[in-house]
Amino acid sequence: MRAYLARVDAVLVQAVIAAALSFAHLHDVASAVGQDGWKAWAYPVSVDLLLVAAWRRLRSGEAKAAGWCWFLIALAASLGANVATAGLLDLDHVPAWLRILVAGWPAVAFLGGTLLVHSSPTTHDEPSDAVGQEAPEDIEDQEDAPDPAPEPPAAESAPVPPPAPPPVAVPAALVEHARKVAAEHHARTGRAIDTPTLRARLGVAPPMADAIAAHL
Repeated sequence: MRAYLARVDAVLVQAVIAAALSFAHLHDVASAVGQDGWKAWAYPVSVDLLLVAAWRRLRSGEAKAAGWCWFLIALAASLGANVATAGLLDLDHVPAWLRILVAGWPAVAFLGGTLLVHSSPTTHDEPSDAVGQEAPEDIEDQEDAPDPAPEPPAAESAPVPPPAPPPVAVPAALVEHARKVAAEHHARTGRAIDTPTLRARLGVAPPMADAIAAHL
């Protein structure tokens, strides 16, 4: 986190220094060509605002050609001021072409800012109103056409019987014990033992009792 903050702080400091120097160079060039007072300070603001507007248009991904055009124009104005104040031009005897460029810059900046900010983004061609709409003749034909015959109801399918429960495996020892219990019950009562009684005597679940009774 500290490394990230240090990196951000370094970038911000560098940006502030670069902006201040570029601002001062543009101010010096404007002053050298006769733009005194507040007008000299307005020139660097105009250049920087045009740079920001062009950069925002490039970031939006729309009309990149216009964005690059005005971005390069503003960048050339900023770099030109930086080069002019580096001693390549005599600011005490400014050439006429530089005076013309500086004097015409407000109109250029206003035009570029207006086109960048207020121009509508490029959109795909919308389908015509006729698409998806039916002609009056088609509508009349649909109204005159007879209603389609109702479809007969689908025959109800016969109910599917539930699947038979899987057979219960009965141990042989339990079958032998059940036979002894059944023989004892028959000897005592004279009747064959029924399934509920067998289940109660053996203490097993009903499916198991049914399976044991089937083996008896």
